[in-house]
Amino acid sequence: MERTSMASFAALNVTREGAIVVVTLDRPQRRNALDATMMRELAALWSGHALLDGARCVVVTGAGPGFCAGADVDLLASDRTPVERFEDELAFLPGRRIDVPVIAAINGVCAGGGLHFVADADIVLASSAATFLDPHVSVGQVTALEPLTLRLRMRPDALMRMVLLGRGERIDAAAAQAAGLVSEVVEPDALLPRALELAARVAEGSPEAIRISRAALRDFEDELLERHLQAGWEAIHAHWSHPDAAEGPAAFQERRAPRWVQR
Repeated sequence: MERTSMASFAALNVTREGAIVVVTLDRPQRRNALDATMMRELAALWSGHALLDGARCVVVTGAGPGFCAGADVDLLASDRTPVERFEDELAFLPGRRIDVPVIAAINGVCAGGGLHFVADADIVLASSAATFLDPHVSVGQVTALEPLTLRLRMRPDALMRMVLLGRGERIDAAAAQAAGLVSEVVEPDALLPRALELAARVAEGSPEAIRISRAALRDFEDELLERHLQAGWEAIHAHWSHPDAAEGPAAFQERRAPRWVQR
């Protein structure tokens, strides 16, 4: 099937194969870390963009050796204007905003905010070269959104290790599959073809039956999580004024050990 480039973005590469849209996070020099431009472009894409007209499935992957290294450290170190609802902060994710299935194809390191794509997707595949970690606490940040959404996928003990150990708990693709984080692991060269194969199978089903079935599952999950996600988002905001929230990114950028505030 011919692949057609659909649009020009600064931080994304969007192509289409028939009814399948492939969205590639495209900041490979920064391991596709989330910056303001990428999040803005993703939010615009999912918000009823004409590029998705007639799409039956969306595949999200990353360019280069990484999938998504989380929030760009420059973004963490900058002044952040808080939004009131977690939905606004997570507008870069497709799951709540489009009514077709999303397949995440994790090609490399998936860290911090990159885990949102894993939790948000309907099907998650990983390359055998992929690794997963949640480094928030290692850079002085509260992690109270990703773990809540991942809790519906992962073994709780494996999730808690990632939360508490930060950069000290990096799991490979096989461990991620054993923990329930991904459903299938393939060799790197087979990742995108396998994702497209599954997307084509999704596209063979009744669009309306798939939409309703998917909505039933997502409504169930949303009801379980909504209050907790909002509380988690408020906890994150409250912590932004704590000295550790600034010290962590500064220490990372300066390549030194952080000097945490003692309770």
